[in-house]
Amino acid sequence: MRAVVQRVDGASVVVAGETVGRIVGEGLCVLVGVTHEDTPEKAAQLARKLWSVRILEGEKSCSDVDAPLLVISQFTLYGDARKGRRPTWNAAAPGPVAEPLVDEVVSQLRALGAHVETGRFGASMRVSLTNNGPFTVLIEV
Repeated sequence: MRAVVQRVDGASVVVAGETVGRIVGEGLCVLVGVTHEDTPEKAAQLARKLWSVRILEGEKSCSDVDAPLLVISQFTLYGDARKGRRPTWNAAAPGPVAEPLVDEVVSQLRALGAHVETGRFGASMRVSLTNNGPFTVLIEV
């Protein structure tokens, strides 16, 4: 699993004109990609890492300050544009594999006590955020 994590001062995701997920104030906006070898155990590992990684102000984690997370699935994180002019998506897991694993990341975060908002799997989404820093990190498990 791969996650692009941005420290934000608020973020939202809109689908067809409707806001489906929104966090206010300090938190993390997390784009999650799933590949073929990923498992529920990796989803749980990613959730633990997201909840405890110390990238908020003052080297705090979401668990330290009860900061919210906006988690959005993004298969394009496994795009490969090394050859030609069009990326390939061969490394990205198909929807029936990826969706339950993204849901598992969210479920595991909530079990840890996190407030989690989400996008809508497979939808065309408009993501807005205010990156604080800017601060962006890639996490792979």
